[in-house]
Amino acid sequence: MRIRNHIIFWLIIGAMLTIGFGLSYKEYIKAFYFVSFLMPVAISTGYFVNYFLVPQYLLKDKFFKFGLFAFYTIVVSLHLEMIVVTVSFIVLANYNYNELSPLMTNIFALAMILYFVVLLQSLVILIRQLKEHRNKVDELEKTQELNKQAVLIVKSNRANVQIMLENISYIESLADYVKIHQVNGESITTKETISALEQQLPNYFIRIHRSFMINKLQLMEFSTTKVLMTGSVELPISRTYKAQVLEMFQ
Repeated sequence: MRIRNHIIFWLIIGAMLTIGFGLSYKEYIKAFYFVSFLMPVAISTGYFVNYFLVPQYLLKDKFFKFGLFAFYTIVVSLHLEMIVVTVSFIVLANYNYNELSPLMTNIFALAMILYFVVLLQSLVILIRQLKEHRNKVDELEKTQELNKQAVLIVKSNRANVQIMLENISYIESLADYVKIHQVNGESITTKETISALEQQLPNYFIRIHRSFMINKLQLMEFSTTKVLMTGSVELPISRTYKAQVLEMFQ
């Protein structure tokens, strides 16, 4: 979907530039040629910066290398555009400057407009990437904090109960309440939902079914359809969670 949207966006930009310069100089065919010649280099420059240099250097806080390589990329890009202009001059005017139309003498204006569009799109992509990166960092920090957690506090029988995470074998959802099964065979009942508990627990607690979440540290055996927990308790793996569960087990 994203690739299709990018293609549609640049087709629209190309059509707008062709029509705009074509209307100004009444030479739509030559306007189309110039837009077609100039767009690939400018677009490639933008995508190289955003999808290679940004994740490889900027998002890893390698600011000097990002700035250096971005500068080199722009220099190379501008030189390639000059080559494109020269080729256009050869093809459309046969080296005769007197045969140049007003459109061809304003090719640099077209190039600047195109680079301006690329810059705006690059800024939008960069902002989105930085936001996604920030969200990943926040999620990682949250996971690290959860992994440091030693106890789970739930309300049971109108009292707050502390349960050591290492003592939890699995959690079972039953109608309007949840049962927390411990390694010693005891269980605690709470009105919390299994989804709410999933958000509070470290990532070694894995949802294997709509009604079950297990402590991976208490896992004894597993197959593609079921798990065997400490105490020889056998639980099913639902098709909804199967791929995610097996990946986490591996």
